[in-house]
Amino acid sequence: MKVTPLISILAVAAGFTLVGAHLAIWLHAPVEATMGLVQKIFYLHLPLAWWAMLSFFLVFVGSVGVLFRKTASWDALAGSAAEMGVLFSGLALITGSLWARPIWNVWWTWDPRLTTALIMWFVYTGYLVLRTSPIPHAKRRILCAVLGIVAFVNIPFVFFSTRLWRSIHPSVITSSGGGMEPEMWQAMGISLAGMGLLWLALIILRTRQILIQERLDGLWAARL
Repeated sequence: MKVTPLISILAVAAGFTLVGAHLAIWLHAPVEATMGLVQKIFYLHLPLAWWAMLSFFLVFVGSVGVLFRKTASWDALAGSAAEMGVLFSGLALITGSLWARPIWNVWWTWDPRLTTALIMWFVYTGYLVLRTSPIPHAKRRILCAVLGIVAFVNIPFVFFSTRLWRSIHPSVITSSGGGMEPEMWQAMGISLAGMGLLWLALIILRTRQILIQERLDGLWAARL
């Protein structure tokens, strides 16, 4: 598959931005007074979580598009977004555990934010399993679209869990600004941008791959 100039530009921009993010994280942002160096995991953990959330929103949008327009492009978008969402949210859970061990002295605790995030990961992993199931293609596409819409119901609970229930998980974005120094916000912003460019490049690339695979499957089926 030929890589388009847009994907190449996004990938190169993501690489340079992520290098700049690490320079900002380690050389520009101050060391947090209470948690020390381990707090710097935050600059990867938060962007991973945010772009995972946006991925799952795209799954919802693509699923709605499938039900109303019934086109392959909407289904491919939903599929690629689900893959990126599962990948990014899985990495967010792993980095969160690495952060939690020295701070809370546990790798995992059944905190509302962590529990709802884990449920979200399992639901969308199930969505990906459904996409590969041996069900007739047209029926599978509709079933995946319905699940993609229903699964999105859990997302607000993940996002607002620290406000809805008592939680040990910190709320970074608050009315008081989260207690972060300007240098911390700058490092987080660069990391968020770099991760976003990488995410966008992967979404576009994977969507094209799914569409090409579907065309190849159609050609193969026509020969049989």
